[in-house]
Amino acid sequence: MVRIFQILAILILTTISSFAQNNHTLTIEFSGMDTDTGNVFVGIHNKEADFLKKRFKEAVVVVKNNKATAVFENLPEGEYAVSAFHDENDNKKMDTKIFGIPKEPIGVSNNAKGFMGPPKYKDAKFTLDKDLTLKIEMD
Repeated sequence: MVRIFQILAILILTTISSFAQNNHTLTIEFSGMDTDTGNVFVGIHNKEADFLKKRFKEAVVVVKNNKATAVFENLPEGEYAVSAFHDENDNKKMDTKIFGIPKEPIGVSNNAKGFMGPPKYKDAKFTLDKDLTLKIEMD
């Protein structure tokens, strides 16, 4: 009977640890900001259809010495893309010019750039299968 409980305990611990191993930490280091005023609004997207529209996870991070860092813990393995903007005037929204062109610095994973429009998900996506640090240059 004791042996059965030992085997059961091992199976339960193995199952729990295998689930825990499928979650990872994503650290995003932003650079290139011209000022420390305002914050960086960060969005994590996990579906192409939601890219730049609906965020899977989000954070607002402080700019210090023209840099900012966002950390997302316990993200499940999968495909993601990151979008961000530096809200320089601290009005809690991304200001745009004519035709929706951003007035404030933006950044996207893989430093993806758009041509005649916003960056595409296929250019910004990456696979999270281990703890990862991304570096994004804000333009």
